[in-house]
Amino acid sequence: MTDLDARVLRETYDSQIRPELPNPVPAGVTIERDGPLFRVLGLDQRGFLTYRTLDGLAGAELDALIARQVDFFRARGEAVEWKLAGHDEPADLGDRLRAAGFVPEDEETVVVGPVAPLAAAVPVLPEGVRLREVTGRADLERIAAMEEEVWHDDRSHLVTGLEREIAADPQSITVVVAEAGETVVSAGWVRYEGDTGFVSLWGGSTLPRWRKKGIYRALVAYRARLAQQRGRTLVQVDCSPDSRPILERLGLVAVTTTTPYVYTP
Repeated sequence: MTDLDARVLRETYDSQIRPELPNPVPAGVTIERDGPLFRVLGLDQRGFLTYRTLDGLAGAELDALIARQVDFFRARGEAVEWKLAGHDEPADLGDRLRAAGFVPEDEETVVVGPVAPLAAAVPVLPEGVRLREVTGRADLERIAAMEEEVWHDDRSHLVTGLEREIAADPQSITVVVAEAGETVVSAGWVRYEGDTGFVSLWGGSTLPRWRKKGIYRALVAYRARLAQQRGRTLVQVDCSPDSRPILERLGLVAVTTTTPYVYTP
């Protein structure tokens, strides 16, 4: 891929994926608009702020927009995430968020590319490991338990969030687990992004003793084949430093970064 390809993919990502609003909107979730910014409430354990662009807002006007979000979530007593892309303008947006009390969490890389190479991959699963599509709460709770073992924090919000998405439209998301006997060793889900050519891949956490065995690659390939069956041609992933090399070897291209800036009252 050339630099031009990466720019084109980023423009496609901006125009088709962003502002990353739930579609359909699950029960209990509300979306409010403040200028170019969307506030998503009730989707996760904290609020979510998203946009396609900030429409040229800068200086005092941008500071006022940020301050309104701080006031809004302070009044609710609720934390909120502002998802900042590395190419967002103005360039000092991160500085302005920090000045308003937002704290940056770990940066991820946004990779975008064609579905076909991922779907064509044929990774070999370790003996005794199988992939299975799941929808029930009991399996979602097993996924959360696996993620809690990996990340050492509370992941119960995953259960509620995924359950709501499945209930809102079972055709908009597929959740897949990798199991060894009765143990969930990894899991991931694919979201079919509305009326676009895109899917997005999420999850992928794997228990430490099961890493470097091809399980993550198998989950990627399985979900890519699901996307291909639905006629989707592009895939997007917000990936960690661990998964980025795997995805780039499969043909995905880094187009930007994304950093959650979190305000906690």
